[in-house]
Amino acid sequence: MSHGKGNTVRSRHVLEGRHRAPHRALFKAMGYVDEELKQPLIGIVNSYSELIPGHTHLRTLARAAMDGVRMAGGTPLQFGTIGVDDGIAMGHAGMHYSLPSRDLIADSIEVVVEAHQLDALVMIPNCDKITPGMLMAAARLDLPTIVVSGGPMMAGQFKGKAVDLSTVFEAVNAVESGHMTPEDLHQLETVACPTCGSCAGMFTANSMNCLTEALGLGLPGNGTIPATQAARLRLAKHSGLKIMALLRRGITARDLLRPENLENAVRVDMALGGSTNSILHLLAIAHEAERADHFNLALIHRISREVPQLVRLAPSGPHHIEDLHRHGGVPAILRELSDAGLIDAGALTVTGQTVGDNLADAPAIDSAKGAGSIIHSVKDPAGATGGLAILFGNLAPDGAVVKIGAVAPEMQRHQGPARVFDDEESAMAAITSKKIVPGDVVVIRYEGPQGGPGMREMLTPTAALAGAQLDHCVALITDGRFSGATRGAAIGHVAPEAMCGGPLALVENGDPIHINLPEGRLHLNVSALTFERRRAAWQPPSPKKTRGYLARYAQQVGSASAGAILGGAGPCG
Repeated sequence: MSHGKGNTVRSRHVLEGRHRAPHRALFKAMGYVDEELKQPLIGIVNSYSELIPGHTHLRTLARAAMDGVRMAGGTPLQFGTIGVDDGIAMGHAGMHYSLPSRDLIADSIEVVVEAHQLDALVMIPNCDKITPGMLMAAARLDLPTIVVSGGPMMAGQFKGKAVDLSTVFEAVNAVESGHMTPEDLHQLETVACPTCGSCAGMFTANSMNCLTEALGLGLPGNGTIPATQAARLRLAKHSGLKIMALLRRGITARDLLRPENLENAVRVDMALGGSTNSILHLLAIAHEAERADHFNLALIHRISREVPQLVRLAPSGPHHIEDLHRHGGVPAILRELSDAGLIDAGALTVTGQTVGDNLADAPAIDSAKGAGSIIHSVKDPAGATGGLAILFGNLAPDGAVVKIGAVAPEMQRHQGPARVFDDEESAMAAITSKKIVPGDVVVIRYEGPQGGPGMREMLTPTAALAGAQLDHCVALITDGRFSGATRGAAIGHVAPEAMCGGPLALVENGDPIHINLPEGRLHLNVSALTFERRRAAWQPPSPKKTRGYLARYAQQVGSASAGAILGGAGPCG
């Protein structure tokens, strides 16, 4: 048996022969028998945690995946990795650690798998940085790999409306601005997150789990089957069975991370209107798969102009992942795009078949409508272009990202005076003290991968603007990131970042900023001479962290425009 690329099963180097008796003795100390040790060793990477609602049920999913492996003749070996709950880490010092945790996850998986020479992997993630961290590890290790996520949370119900975590974030400032009572806020926080699973909208976690399916690394249903349904357990068992078939056929992760698969993921991302963070993570995954020369912001920008948005899920609209699942899920999106010639149907997937083969039984849009249409056709889309847009201009020479599908029509083109802040906290103080007025462009800088450090998500200020009903008249620009739950004219990932002397560092209060989302432009209306004068006088601020993991991370992390990966040219190279 081979695991691909012409190599023999790796675990034989650990367990076969007289000289490996000590190794077998250690396995037998854990209760394994000879029959198990003669089978391929399948790593079950489980991010179970009692800190994250998307992960509290993952032990059950892991057991189901292990059952599938055993049924197919493999020996499953479970190990864990860390995770950060972005919602709990949001709005305080904890958010510095969220994006950096992605690299720790990838590194820790590499260490365990390589140290023990496992043959193949079933990865069980859920939530924001855990899924991309595991996908980065899969690309790096290039073993037979399948991903089965924990699945989405159900939406809550509040006063007859579907609600989710982003509703609660926005409600906080609604209370402070007099649009909601404290009693209603307390009731809302009790009902907004009613089950385990990744938060119910098209936020980062669900975006990445849907894109895992589009990449071909997860079975159909991976992105949308609710966490609490028995179908999620069956998906895990089938994933355990399927990993053994991939091992026998020698199909590895990089066989499923070819250019056509990566482009398919972007096309589905645009159709879904996924999180802006998905761009950052796809770039990092492409780097690990050694596809970065092909896969970049310019390509993503082109695809965003070709593929329309087909659904409007929270925060872009009133529907949630459970609604998308009832109407056909990712396969219905793939089929509509495929019928329009917008997907490479020949891309290989973990089913062992191509995308086109998998879509043979996928529902067409007409049969997926049910009582109401949430999946639009390519001919009558929810948005003429993709739900995400890449912007360039003198304020973002290397690019910026916006969730254009969640921006009000009146904010698609906007010009206003800059209100400049050097961190999230000072911007929040200005928003909550009502110092931000309609027409303003809030600039939050020194929050990039190096400057943050850690490129914090800023759902708190964007939710505060929405709660104060300013998201229709105030824009926000940052070299940091936004939660997938963010809505409004929130432009992030501005590169080069301010800490590296990017143009964002040179903006001054009152500077006119011109935003043109349909044309993909982000421009600071000051002269080149003014820019040069300011650049000559600019000095980088002192690093915010001088010891520990974040200090090391800041020294090694690269630009957001390339995925904020570690190593390479460094933060300002």
